[in-house]
Amino acid sequence: MYRPAALLIALCATTSAGATTPLPPPEAKVAEIARAVDAARMKATVEKLVSFGTRHTLSSQTDPKRGIGASVRWAEAEMKKHGLETLQTCDTVTKLPRIPTPTKICNAVAIQRGTERPNDVVIITGHIDSRVSDPMNFTSDAPGANDDGSGTAAVLEAARVLSKHKFPGTIVYAALSGEEQGLNGGKILADYAKAQGWNVIANLNNDIVGNSCSSDGVCNDKQVRIFSEGLRWQGGEEIRAQVRSLGGENDSPSRNISRFLDTLAERVPDLGIDVMQVWRNDRFGRGGDHTEFLNAGFPAVRFSVAIENYNWQHQDLRTENGIKYGDTIENVDFPYLARVTKLNVAALAWLASAPPPPEPKVEGAVSTDTKISWLPGSVPMFNVRWRRTDSNNWQNSQQVWNIVRPDQGPPNPCFIREELKQSKCDAILKGVRVDDWVFGVASVSADGFESPVASAVPGGAFKPYVKPAEPAK
Repeated sequence: MYRPAALLIALCATTSAGATTPLPPPEAKVAEIARAVDAARMKATVEKLVSFGTRHTLSSQTDPKRGIGASVRWAEAEMKKHGLETLQTCDTVTKLPRIPTPTKICNAVAIQRGTERPNDVVIITGHIDSRVSDPMNFTSDAPGANDDGSGTAAVLEAARVLSKHKFPGTIVYAALSGEEQGLNGGKILADYAKAQGWNVIANLNNDIVGNSCSSDGVCNDKQVRIFSEGLRWQGGEEIRAQVRSLGGENDSPSRNISRFLDTLAERVPDLGIDVMQVWRNDRFGRGGDHTEFLNAGFPAVRFSVAIENYNWQHQDLRTENGIKYGDTIENVDFPYLARVTKLNVAALAWLASAPPPPEPKVEGAVSTDTKISWLPGSVPMFNVRWRRTDSNNWQNSQQVWNIVRPDQGPPNPCFIREELKQSKCDAILKGVRVDDWVFGVASVSADGFESPVASAVPGGAFKPYVKPAEPAK
């Protein structure tokens, strides 16, 4: 696992007497924040969600006690209790296989504006809608305790815990509708983020995160699966042609979010959960709302349980041959759900505290050295990282300072290029051949919060892919 460098404030500021007071390391900060996650509160949340009877997308939007409308209004009101800015992002969806008539679909959304970089946004999502065996059955009870009451509970608990703190970047909390009928809520929110011009650093989508045992008796309450796409989907054939020449099959921004989460879980053992990286966009032949964020060009991953129980997913409530079917609350492992939520909370706090990743480029063809370059902005430090092409995580690093360090004098390779009228950072790795490694750069804040790595490959930038301008003829 790669190890982000721990920085002491002493390198960036001193008191008038020359004494230094280091801040707590980032790991301690996020561990303390995540400690407030409460399994009992989350159980009460899922109980309330189940009490709506069904939350099917096509169920009543006006009934005050039953159906999707009542549940979305309740979720929005819960987030508003924490002093957050709330709204419903809505759209009318028509002519889909599972939405035969025009249907208004609304998400409950809360925004916690960043204090320094409000346009840099991290988003946590879970879908609030539920279903039974027949995806068109909107009248039968569909408790949806685990799918996806658990993910919605994670969103609401993250809002409760994180709203008590301030962060440089913005955090958005969303209970999405319409997932079971075609990932509609995810698309509506992704489109809203795009229209707002948000710089989305990551979408953490929680879908089925509350059970720890399967129907075959296999249990695992120690791990959570993180699904991430490898080759960036947005950009299509243009990126694929570049990747064939320059590499990047395993280095989409989402894959680097997965690596970040894996490392975070290792570095903060108090979270009590280990990450199982699954290197595919979602489970075999299945999908979730994060896919719509990927389609819009935003980095996104899916959290899901280590062990699924298919008797409890998309099932009518019944007993057959002594086996109980249905997604009911007694099947939810709330201590496990709390640990998964703690990882979400720690990740959101970290990502909202770290500067956004840069957009590095790499040079080094037919050379024994490799040069990585990027624009520095106002970030005090960067970590250049590289790994062998067959390595699953970053192996090596080199610090590059973008400010004057009291102990070293002038800054490192970040300098002013007069001909470009802009700053530029360079790192030259002597004797490191570009053919044999993958390279990336992470931004680091003054208090040590390191961003996920942005890989220096086609499609590696965290911002949506933009087709390069064609050269003038």
